[in-house]
Amino acid sequence: MTDRGAAMLNLALTGFFAVMLLMGFRRPFLWVLCYLYVDIVAPQIISWGFLSRLPISLMAFAAAFLGWLVFDDKRDSRFTWRQGLMGLLLAYCALTTLTADYPQEALTKWSWVWKALVFAMFLPLTLRTRLRIEAVALAMVLSASALIIDGGLKTAMGGGGYGALVIFVENNTGLYEGSILSCVAIAIIPLAIWLARYGTIFPPDWRVWLFAGALVFACSLIPVGTQARTGLVCLAILCVLYLRTARHRVLIAAGMGLALLIAVPFLPQSYLERMNTIENHQSDQSASTRIGVWKWTWHYAKNNPLGGGFEVYLSSKASYETVTTQTSGSSVSITRTPIVETGRAFHSSYFEMLGEQGFPGLVLWLLLQISGLVQMELIRRRWKNRREAQEAWAAPLAVALQLAQIVYLFGSLFVGIAFQPFILMLVGLQCGLWSYLRRIDQPDAPVRPARRIMQAPMAPTG
Repeated sequence: MTDRGAAMLNLALTGFFAVMLLMGFRRPFLWVLCYLYVDIVAPQIISWGFLSRLPISLMAFAAAFLGWLVFDDKRDSRFTWRQGLMGLLLAYCALTTLTADYPQEALTKWSWVWKALVFAMFLPLTLRTRLRIEAVALAMVLSASALIIDGGLKTAMGGGGYGALVIFVENNTGLYEGSILSCVAIAIIPLAIWLARYGTIFPPDWRVWLFAGALVFACSLIPVGTQARTGLVCLAILCVLYLRTARHRVLIAAGMGLALLIAVPFLPQSYLERMNTIENHQSDQSASTRIGVWKWTWHYAKNNPLGGGFEVYLSSKASYETVTTQTSGSSVSITRTPIVETGRAFHSSYFEMLGEQGFPGLVLWLLLQISGLVQMELIRRRWKNRREAQEAWAAPLAVALQLAQIVYLFGSLFVGIAFQPFILMLVGLQCGLWSYLRRIDQPDAPVRPARRIMQAPMAPTG
């Protein structure tokens, strides 16, 4: 990027953030959307100027909370038991941080984990109407799409590679890490399709569907560009799950198979070779390392059932053998290479929780995830036969959030993203949807006009 291009990008990012903050004084709920944008896109990482010197994430977080506390109507706000679960998990993480094996390193992770959990607990309190729920879903999808579209374009133009796909800037944190972005990219596909079908902020037309289709294609390209095996597994899971509720299963399955046959010849050889290691993990040192660390974590948890606090993996020691096979004529030679590695990350959310938070933390986290799947299924069953325009959107949104969470749970098998802020936002969105639908489904419950939701109480309602 040229100096002029970098300056223009920096000006655009700064201007957008400033406008969002200013607009929030008239519509305080926009500060919630501003925080979603800041936490997902992280413009302070992309920018080299003014934004990089300000704690804009903390500023947006404070504005969102104070805006709700001071200006918002709280009569319809409900605190659900899943928010209480997140509160218990937050308190338990605070306790393990105080007793962590690596106190300084644990505090570094705690500095963003607490904020992600608190915001996920706070978000449902602001989601009092359908329009607010849709606005949050839209803000999350569009914010993530900024990274996904950039990565998709670079992949389509021949860029990418394992650890080589650069999204905006050289960075390997949050959604800028390849495996995490691959998981999130596949997870938001159901939400993008729901917005294209039922959105009211951008009502469905050919332009909305064109963008949604292009975004879904870009999401599918991210696992190719990052060469993350996690993304391939997530994409396969999502395709299978879609067939569960699809009306034309045979036709869709045939289309998926045809798309796969067309795509394979165009995939880079390096991508195909890396995907082959899913089946033959013993020949891949990265996969063998993960299994070795998982074994170490299990033994550590048996000796330390309450966990060792954040970043306890620094004391891990993984011993394993890589196995390579060479064929020469009719003879086959097998070479086993012993390897010992220390301080390797968990590469799994489940083992991340087990090692860092012990069995109590793992149980709380699993209960939070499983209860979300159950709640979304209950909504789907209760609302699936509603045909009125004001109600027909609810069951499909519950299905989209359920599919996104299932994709995340499968992706979490191979990536340590137990506290990934984007996923916790999805949990908050689930809680808000559950609370809102329970409230409006009560007998004689008043339903407020959808277009009033973003206004402060003192603002004009015309």
